[in-house]
Amino acid sequence: MNKLRLFLPLLITLTLVSTSISHAADKPEDAVAMVEKGLAYLQKNGKDALIREINAKNPDFVAGELYLYVRAIDGTIVAHPVNPKLVGKNMLELPDAEGKLFRKDIVELAKSKGKGWVDYRYNNPVSKQIESKTTYLQRAGDIILEAGIYKGR
Repeated sequence: MNKLRLFLPLLITLTLVSTSISHAADKPEDAVAMVEKGLAYLQKNGKDALIREINAKNPDFVAGELYLYVRAIDGTIVAHPVNPKLVGKNMLELPDAEGKLFRKDIVELAKSKGKGWVDYRYNNPVSKQIESKTTYLQRAGDIILEAGIYKGR
């Protein structure tokens, strides 16, 4: 019983620390790194292999709330590790919570500058709240690699 009394506070502390680490907010540089990791994989293995790995939920492309997904230059989702029902869908005309056609902005930015950030308001599936989100994107030929983070947490 004495050992349990000594161990319990340590166990509680370790649990709290590990929980706070696993729920730490992603940073902009994390999104950039995720996209760059996808680009490196694409260059080494090709587009079909990248799409296959993302759709197979390869842990290299999914890290908690941060994940890599791929959109065709026409706006159609071709790879999504978290919501496979989106694959094959083009939702350019579907606005965010405030009416912004952010997906169109993503495609236009990819076409005009090749890479950058797009801000919008989106439902966070963890908090169940509409939150500010930003997506980093980079065009690679006829596809766009994207990774988004929720801001201000």
